[in-house]
Amino acid sequence: MKNFPWLKSYPDFVGHSTEINYQNIVEIYDQSIRNFGSKVAYKNMDVELTYKEIDDHVNSLIWYLQNKTNLKKGDKVALQMPNLLQYPIAIFACLKAGFVIVNTNPLYTADEMLHQYNDSGAKAVIIVENFAFNLEKIISKTKIETVITTTIGDLLGGIKGSIVNFVIRKVKKMVPDFSLAESVSLKKILKDNRGKKGSPVEIKAIDSAFLQYTGGTTGVSKGAELTHGNICANVSQVEEWIGKNIDHGEEVVITALPLYHIFALTANCLTFFRYGSKNILITNPRDMPKFCADLKKNPFSVITGVNTLFIGLMNQEVFKNLDFSKMKLALGGGMAVQDVVAEQWEKLTGSALLEAYGLSETSPAATINPWNGKHKIGSIGLPLPNTDIKIFDDNLKEVEVGKPGEIGIKGPQVMKGYWNRTDETKKCMHKDYFLTGDIGTMDQDGYFKIVDRKKEMILISGFNVYPNDVEKAISENPKVLEVGVRGEKKEDGTEFVRAFIVKKDTSLTEQEVIEFCREKLTNYKVPKSISFRDELPKSNVGKILRRLLE
Repeated sequence: MKNFPWLKSYPDFVGHSTEINYQNIVEIYDQSIRNFGSKVAYKNMDVELTYKEIDDHVNSLIWYLQNKTNLKKGDKVALQMPNLLQYPIAIFACLKAGFVIVNTNPLYTADEMLHQYNDSGAKAVIIVENFAFNLEKIISKTKIETVITTTIGDLLGGIKGSIVNFVIRKVKKMVPDFSLAESVSLKKILKDNRGKKGSPVEIKAIDSAFLQYTGGTTGVSKGAELTHGNICANVSQVEEWIGKNIDHGEEVVITALPLYHIFALTANCLTFFRYGSKNILITNPRDMPKFCADLKKNPFSVITGVNTLFIGLMNQEVFKNLDFSKMKLALGGGMAVQDVVAEQWEKLTGSALLEAYGLSETSPAATINPWNGKHKIGSIGLPLPNTDIKIFDDNLKEVEVGKPGEIGIKGPQVMKGYWNRTDETKKCMHKDYFLTGDIGTMDQDGYFKIVDRKKEMILISGFNVYPNDVEKAISENPKVLEVGVRGEKKEDGTEFVRAFIVKKDTSLTEQEVIEFCREKLTNYKVPKSISFRDELPKSNVGKILRRLLE
């Protein structure tokens, strides 16, 4: 961002440099354990674990991983579970042991898991048993040697945990049969190794911490390699933005976004952990009545989410009648926060819904709205400290203020690169600037705004959906001749996937296509609309022109 005179009147974080306060994520973790040991760190399904209790479990797991497996520093460990108490335990144990975490959506199909496991070279996986049946299908095709399974009720306590597991397994039948002969129970690991501690591991800022899978700007699913230094930089940058607005050890944070998503991972799991906050882990935010019941029982001061989450909450009568007197911050990201949603939120809660912007490749935060009343609805805010943002035209020349172009981000939070994809990394970099693939503008006040996406990516509830992935899945149906996919918007502005198909077999039906996709794709990638056509528009070389699909 260029230096403008008006920066002098802006909040302290704007246009400033800030010191990166940590060498690695372990330093953040250890500091919080020392400072907030007796405070509640995480709460899930009414069960609480203090910072000290989290640390005891983390130590037990580290000891097991170091002494009972073949894992060594730098090895990749996949974590595949929803928001449960055991998720942050697994995250911190793996990081302290020097492993690289491969966060994996638990709803992935076997094919999607296979790609991510093999691309990352994962040697171990910690997976909730509900999805272990998919692991069984593909594990022989991977390098995975260590399998640790966990249940929804593992850390909920004896009677409660047993009841929860019984209902999930026997009543709701949410655990398909699976057989993983060499797997070990996480609950047993924590119990058998209670009181043990692993060996310290030297971790440098340049060491990788996460492979955060994303389609990036090209649509090919790949791992953004985020180092300890990247994440620590982003935490330090956000600390500067937060300033004195947070009370250490007192905040209650609602974590409804999954921890495998970069937004919740850095903001909730790490940044607010550093402040000694209590994170309320929401396992299934789609169950709005249960979600609101949790909110009522846990008066909160901070909530993070995506636009659709805020819409869903405001449509619940229980939510409308909550006590918002402790509310300090609502932070929206992952997808554009609509103006009407931000306005309704502020009117209902008395607290502004601040929009931020970032990507997996930027750890994620790059811009954020000020926390001092100078926020702009419809804007993604101002650059964080140590962050320079430019708007480039197609010739990679910086455009004038107010003109649209591709957003480029420069800062210590920008990834090391795409894992094992040097060519893809080069494509998305212009000197030290990461080219986001998003089209944006900067106004005269220095605030940035997203105009549109450069590529044909579809954004659903904060998650990227790439037409290539959906087209590939549909094309595997023998009754399909040709297929083109693009996103469409509903009246409320949210997107969905629409597929255009030329039949090879005239008996093919819309429902058949959808059911076929459900076997191949995570639910949010499944098309919500199927249109059959006699032919699809193509370029002179035969490429289907998605922009002309109608």
